[in-house]
Amino acid sequence: MKILVVGAGSIGKRHAANLVQLGCRISLLPYSRFVREQWGSRPEDLRRFDGAVVATATQHRLEIIRRLAAAALPLYIEKPLCASMADVELIAECTEHVAARCMVGFMMRYHPAFREFAAMDLSSVYSCNFEIGHDVRQWRENWAFSKSYAARADSGGALLDLCHELDMALCLFPGASDLTVESLGHFRFPGVDFSTRIAFSGERSMLGVVAMDYLSPVSFRRMTLRGTDMNAEFDFITGKGAVMRGIESWPVEFAIERNRLFLSAMQDFLNLASGCSEPIPSHCPTLDRVMGNCAKIVAAREARQFKGMIAGDFP
Repeated sequence: MKILVVGAGSIGKRHAANLVQLGCRISLLPYSRFVREQWGSRPEDLRRFDGAVVATATQHRLEIIRRLAAAALPLYIEKPLCASMADVELIAECTEHVAARCMVGFMMRYHPAFREFAAMDLSSVYSCNFEIGHDVRQWRENWAFSKSYAARADSGGALLDLCHELDMALCLFPGASDLTVESLGHFRFPGVDFSTRIAFSGERSMLGVVAMDYLSPVSFRRMTLRGTDMNAEFDFITGKGAVMRGIESWPVEFAIERNRLFLSAMQDFLNLASGCSEPIPSHCPTLDRVMGNCAKIVAAREARQFKGMIAGDFP
């Protein structure tokens, strides 16, 4: 298969390398070249590709998606889908004819621990917590936060950047509603949330919290569920957790290399793009399935209430 990858930053390069590993021929196209050479202005020029990956900064997604969808290309769109409710509606409209063969990059759905919890009966859960945090200044070598998409009010911030946790919460508890969103900002980066806490309620007398931040000097990523007949927890960094019922407890352990999640998601995308007859896994984030979650992520972003400013130097 021949796949076009639009966006040549770190995530675009990761997807390109994974596609090659999966046996594809790829064309890696920086966003600047996509604009300069007016790619997609003639849909017929794109039909030599079997699919496309959109891995640009969030604020550049809409026009790329519009052009690629006009050529009826199956799309793998890196998360978050977009940053505004207006763009959610426009993307839904322009991809309607191909949405069932498109995916959004919620690769944490492929984590075996999350899939195990998703298969459990969670009807007794009355409280859930999803947390993720790390120091944004330590992401990558030669990384400058102030010069990245993460520092832009129209594309960055912890809520959008770390939205996997909100997607996982919405998967396990699809009736989540009444989102209350509180954030901390930084005076140098107006409109960018550095720490955000989302509180929500569920349809079965359940309260939940999703917290994400750019600040923690020690990285963490964990999930906790509390139910009237069970407790469960999992640490996605150590790969260890447990399920407890009464006096009984059993471990949940999955040591998995992070890139395996990306590879598994991309393999499902290739199956969709090729028209493979294999059943689509229930956790596969096809665009038609996840548009509601994407809308809730954007709605949460638009509902942020900034409660204060953090200190610190973010070069």
